[in-house]
Amino acid sequence: MPSRRSVRPRPEDSIRTPAARARAYWLMKTEPDAFSIDDLQRKGTASWDGVRNFQARNNMDAMKCGDLVLFYHSSCSPPGVVGIARVVRESYADPTAFDPKSPYHDPKSDPDAPRWRMVDVEFVVRLPRMVELEELKATPTLAKMQVVARTRLSVQAVEPEHFAHVVRMGGATVPR
Repeated sequence: MPSRRSVRPRPEDSIRTPAARARAYWLMKTEPDAFSIDDLQRKGTASWDGVRNFQARNNMDAMKCGDLVLFYHSSCSPPGVVGIARVVRESYADPTAFDPKSPYHDPKSDPDAPRWRMVDVEFVVRLPRMVELEELKATPTLAKMQVVARTRLSVQAVEPEHFAHVVRMGGATVPR
């Protein structure tokens, strides 16, 4: 016979909430002379500021904590994926847009309605070997990646299977 004393509900007895959004995957380009994977590793966590493209900004607005990022060195020889980062702070106003001394200053950006955003990312791992752009282009299963399609977009969505394939090509495993 069950006891009449009150029983504290267990978490597994509670009403289930809708499943959390699945992790998303991204590719973020940076010029290694400006900010490299070494810089991110040294700092641990950094703000991804200075993005001045509306689609790239919208992509950053879609990022959630825990999303993984392919860290891509661009405007260098050779360009390619060099590591993995993780989003640790979701989209917020980019203060460089309001700073007249910043190279990213935008006089049209209003602090009360900021038009430019940024996220914070943390270093996860450096790939054992760079996956060069030419290698990405030569891999048929990656043909639909935006970076292969000659886009100059600095923040791009990446399909989960493409992310995993690139990470394996670089000699690593996808972090949990």
